[in-house]
Amino acid sequence: MSAELFAAARRVIAGGVNSPVRSFQGVGGSPRFIERARGPFLFDSEGRRYVDYVGSWGAMILGHAHPEVISAVAQALQNGLSYGAPTRLETRMAECITGLIPSIDKLRMVNSGTEAAMSAIRLARGFTGRERIVKFQGGYHGHLDDLLVKAGSGALTLPDSPGVPGATARQTLVLEYNDSEGIREAFAREGRDIAAVIVEPVAGNMGCVPAEQDFLATLRELCDQYGSLLIFDEVMTGFRVALDGAQGLYGIRPDLTLLGKVIGGGLPVGAFGGRADVMDHLAPEGPVYQAGTLSGNPIALTAGLCTLQHLARPGFFAGLGARTRALVDGCLARAEQAGVALRANCSGGMFGLFFSSDARISRYEQVLACDQERYRRFFHSLLAEGIYLAPSAFEAGFVSAAHGDSEIATTLEAVDRALAALRQSSPE
Repeated sequence: MSAELFAAARRVIAGGVNSPVRSFQGVGGSPRFIERARGPFLFDSEGRRYVDYVGSWGAMILGHAHPEVISAVAQALQNGLSYGAPTRLETRMAECITGLIPSIDKLRMVNSGTEAAMSAIRLARGFTGRERIVKFQGGYHGHLDDLLVKAGSGALTLPDSPGVPGATARQTLVLEYNDSEGIREAFAREGRDIAAVIVEPVAGNMGCVPAEQDFLATLRELCDQYGSLLIFDEVMTGFRVALDGAQGLYGIRPDLTLLGKVIGGGLPVGAFGGRADVMDHLAPEGPVYQAGTLSGNPIALTAGLCTLQHLARPGFFAGLGARTRALVDGCLARAEQAGVALRANCSGGMFGLFFSSDARISRYEQVLACDQERYRRFFHSLLAEGIYLAPSAFEAGFVSAAHGDSEIATTLEAVDRALAALRQSSPE
């Protein structure tokens, strides 16, 4: 049925999907069409159940259809869907986020991670009076023109996008992730023209690749030295790897932070915020214009606030990290036993699996050199056993609070068989 549903979708939806990585282009075959989800499980159009490690790309940190989130949303729906006017709920969300992430003095809600990145880049340029932006290979910050250059996520399966003007692309300097010397050389050449450096402190769109401490510290040092702004893209890591984000884990304070996914509890949302003097450059107080009809949507903020309240409970992230580590360590142990070269990274509730013999995966080039064909076979073996990984070797996986010992054990049993099949089909 999946093939038929995909064919029908392709007749009326560009590419058959509303976001490229859903198409299964990176792994082959037809995407599964999902009918419903609950806890750690997805259920497709044929009634098959999957243990879900995509989690709406990290948003569903409590698991799907969490009863308290659903109840809060159902109650909020009775008051209307959108007002286009200020609400107390927006202030509550802002107070919650600024209370949890010390680097954010003020914020503004938007509707997606892409919109947050676009707005933060415009703000950084307006604040500094400069135009150049630095990003890193494999870093994906949404599909805005300025940053869709050597991007991660689904863009890794495609060439740099046509439709991005050359003049726009030339304003973006692309450097190697986790290369402290490279960023020092770039700032020495043109630091006075750089408005901002944007970085995922834990890259999640070329698999899961944590930044090295020295690399982020170097970014902070150079931005301070040259008057550039440091932007942490925590759309994925914010409230996913720790309660105060990846910046809390590293102890490094950015000037601006991008948020999304978790803060909407599964509904469309985004936010950007940071230093008060920078944020005060936004209209109506300042000259940098940014607006959005549905920004601060009451239904999305209700789901997000309910989710954040759960995350703030003692021990939440310790438990989430332990479950993620159990999954990753189990995969590595089974790979070693099967004689399959597998490496893994994880941070909080994020993880990445790489078919590689490199000792450690920390650079974009290493990710590209991983055995993508092995990942494809591994993915389909697990899918057939009811385990749903990201349909791309270049995407992180996610564990939720709803994944228990039983789901982890079931997954590792399937991994055992998938690795054995890999070993038999292509011995090393």
